[in-house]
Amino acid sequence: MTLAVSGGDLQRLRRLNALAVVSALRTAGPLPLTRLAGHTELARATIKEVVRDLVAMGWVAEMDPSTGGGKGRPARRYRFRAENGRVLGLDIGAHKVLAAVGDLDGEVLHVSRESITPKHSRRERLAAVDRAVDACLAATGTAPADVWITTAGSTGYVDNEGNVVVSRAIHDWSGVPLAEHLTGRVAGEVLVDNDSRLAALAECRRGSARDARNIVYLHIGRRAGAAIILDGVPLRGSTGAAGEIGLHPLFHLADSSDVLTSGNSGQAVFDAARRGDAAALNAVLRYVKVLALATAAMALTVDPQVIVIGGGFSRSADVLMPPLRAELETMCLRTPELRASTLGDECVAIGAVCLGVEHLNQRFFNPENGPVAPLR
Repeated sequence: MTLAVSGGDLQRLRRLNALAVVSALRTAGPLPLTRLAGHTELARATIKEVVRDLVAMGWVAEMDPSTGGGKGRPARRYRFRAENGRVLGLDIGAHKVLAAVGDLDGEVLHVSRESITPKHSRRERLAAVDRAVDACLAATGTAPADVWITTAGSTGYVDNEGNVVVSRAIHDWSGVPLAEHLTGRVAGEVLVDNDSRLAALAECRRGSARDARNIVYLHIGRRAGAAIILDGVPLRGSTGAAGEIGLHPLFHLADSSDVLTSGNSGQAVFDAARRGDAAALNAVLRYVKVLALATAAMALTVDPQVIVIGGGFSRSADVLMPPLRAELETMCLRTPELRASTLGDECVAIGAVCLGVEHLNQRFFNPENGPVAPLR
């Protein structure tokens, strides 16, 4: 018996084959047709037709033939054109503004930095954002029209419209319409999210939690923040306020960090604790006890595989993690593994680029209608 195949089914099959080829090229690098067939489990004739269509569409480019190690005609290799567009990621914090430009695979090409303080006005902070953006675009030869999407991470509670609703860390920052400001600076869509949430995404995609799909991220330093990744997706909640546990008066995370910082980064206290200083060890333990309460509340709620320690205090994770683990073991049914951030102070900007790329993937490579031709 012969089964009839409708035109719609054939169209969907072509789309799925094309998406399989794009995925293979993005994950495995430049490949010849034979290896593409192996990665996708498609017939070589099908691969040849799909690649031809993707080249015509503009998503795939043929490379110079590889010399290889054997005799005969070198194989043609093909690659994904990640340079088609640019993704702009921003980290707008209390003490710095970072701008990062990445390609469509999320590879960061350049990072620009502007120093600032919590006391600077809204106007001055937005001007610092503009300077960082201009410097980063200029360094990569990127025109504003070449930016397909911009994602900004800001400290504070950010709503679904891209407005900073509340910020306790930055003077004069609550209420800033950040998405509206950025929309006038570059082309493409603008997304705005909480900085801890973007840092968590970065750790899950490119940092210390790449092997995990359920994590809790703790931003600890001169301010406190947290974020949750569930099944690989950042948890935003109904209005974008998910993870703002540091605001709960029971935990007093912001106040408890004062026992460590005393107007500085806390490094002196951590250094003394490493040397075994009793007063410093006591200060660290007092802070950890409060931190553990908040962390255990999240861990018991979402049961993460990994808890990532980020923020300024992550540089002293060797001092913080042993007592934090001990406290959590008294509160959790199963104590998650603790890991320190590996991305440093570029974590939020990297996460912003990652989110931008994933948003574009949904637009251009959705199984229901993709691949869609790239922007010109």
